[in-house]
Amino acid sequence: MGQNILEALNGKIPDLSKNHKKIARYIIENIDEAAFLTAAEIGKKLDISESTVVRFATALGYAGFPAFQRELSFYLRNRLKEVNKIDIKSEISHSAIIDYVMQSDCEKIKSSLEDVNSEVFDTAVSLIKNAGCVYVVGIRTAAPLADIFEFYLRMVVDRVVKVTTNSSSEIFEQMINVNEKDVVIGISFPRYSMRTLKAMEFANDRKARVISITDSIYSPMNLYSSCNLIAKSDMASIVDSLVAPLSVINALVVALCMKKQDDVIETLETLEDIWDEYQVYSRDELEPVEDEVRIK
Repeated sequence: MGQNILEALNGKIPDLSKNHKKIARYIIENIDEAAFLTAAEIGKKLDISESTVVRFATALGYAGFPAFQRELSFYLRNRLKEVNKIDIKSEISHSAIIDYVMQSDCEKIKSSLEDVNSEVFDTAVSLIKNAGCVYVVGIRTAAPLADIFEFYLRMVVDRVVKVTTNSSSEIFEQMINVNEKDVVIGISFPRYSMRTLKAMEFANDRKARVISITDSIYSPMNLYSSCNLIAKSDMASIVDSLVAPLSVINALVVALCMKKQDDVIETLETLEDIWDEYQVYSRDELEPVEDEVRIK
């Protein structure tokens, strides 16, 4: 499987048995840990037998679990090399770092643009526009994206729910009423969130339409999604680049505004009246006055 072992695992999940899917998903979600565990230790964590873990490795074409584990270690070492690229470029002056990072962000957007399927994008816009309720799920580094998406969606669609959770059980509590008229948008990037995946699986089981915003066609987020919007997020440092995913979200919001211009204008005018009536921004905004700055 080489360096693409996680992508290969993602692609094989639909064809695996129930316990083998459980192992694959655990490894995808916890490769930093799984690469150093024995078959027995993984089995204990997942409450399955050691022999099942060994059969999982052989089913993937390996001579045994040790060979599979070596492949995991190889992948992890190479990924760590990628993470340390910015250290390798230590000769770059501090003044040039902003150029390096922003240029990398620009490349993520250009690369993502090449992967965007306009028909899939249009379908996503149509689904959101006609949804009874839109659920937005984004956990860990994807949480800020979910926050921004929810904020603007509230100005465009009638019902929006941002699923906030620290456990899988909370997901189902917040999504208990999801049905075939609704749309669930899952946002996740490596390391992929199993909780987000569970939310999308639940939505799919309830016949809701599912949209993913993720980094690759091989992402596990695409397993239960009918619309897969691809946006690159990797960055050669400990920081995930969110500019391309945010650009996709911006495009979705703009497209929705174009389709619902009258409704959006009415919503914004209503909000302006409410803000004025209740002095929402009183003494909370700064405005320039000649050479000074005055608090409104």
